[in-house]
Parts: sequence; structure tokens; C-alpha cells
Amino acid sequence: MENNFTVKQIGVIRADESGARIEIAPEYKDSLVGLDGFSYINILWWFSGCDNEKDRGILSEAKPYTKGPDTLGTFATRSPQRPNPIALSCAYVTYIDVSHGIVGLAYIDADDQSPVLDMKPYTPSLDRVEEPEVPAWCRHWPNNVETSGDFDWESEFNF
Repeated sequence: MENNFTVKQIGVIRADESGARIEIAPEYKDSLVGLDGFSYINILWWFSGCDNEKDRGILSEAKPYTKGPDTLGTFATRSPQRPNPIALSCAYVTYIDVSHGIVGLAYIDADDQSPVLDMKPYTPSLDRVEEPEVPAWCRHWPNNVETSGDFDWESEFNF
């Protein structure tokens, strides 16, 4: 079942005193044309800090969420420790500078210098689920990205 894949880094996340942004590699900056007008984008990025044999071998987490079950499989978490340390974040776009290859973000849950693999525009017709079902232990979480910024996430995690 094992295949070899080639993934190209298209840019890097920058999160510093200037704010959050994606710096696109020069050869990919023309890919930003037409992205303006989308208020949110989905960003696929690499949990580079967890790209090692040990972290890739972790298949379950002991009580990662304060109100969650005692054990959860990795695929039931958003843990960076997984067989392929790929992350998905939905982020609000604050500006796009095609000529310099910059996408400004209001926030992203990634470390500075995290590699970016891809970006896609968020479109409600393909990305939104009106009434998703979630386990009881996380039903009290916010229903959308807009209100999650005010939520006390620190009290939800055991890490």
C-alpha cells in the first residue's frame, strides 16, 4: 500500500510582530491571481516540528481534550503528531499582494517558518456543512471560525 509522493513547498508561514502571513515562493506567486475577493482560504501546511519517526508513529492520544474520552485515535484529533504531519487551517485573508507573493492573514495556528503545501479558496458550497454532528464532549465548542477567537481554547486541551 505504500506509495512515494512528491510534495513541493509553495511558501512559508510567517507569524511575527508584523502579524501572520504566507510568503509564496517567487515561482508560485502568479498562482495568487484571482484569489482576491475570497475572505477565507484553506491552507495545507506541514507540522515541521513533528516530522520525525517518533511523532509519525503516534496513533492515539491519552486524554488530549479536558472533556474528551480517555483515549482518542490520532484521526479523531487535530494533533500534529500523526503519520503524515499535514495540517489544515481555515484563515481570514486580510490582504493579497500578488506582485510580492504575500497573503496577509488575521491569524493562523501555525508556527513561524512552517512550510506551506497548498492553498484553496474557502467556498461555502463545498466547504461548509450546515449541521455537522460532533461527539458530545466537544458540542460546546464554537459553531464557526468567527466566534472561536473569543473561546477559551486553553481550558479545552491537556497539552
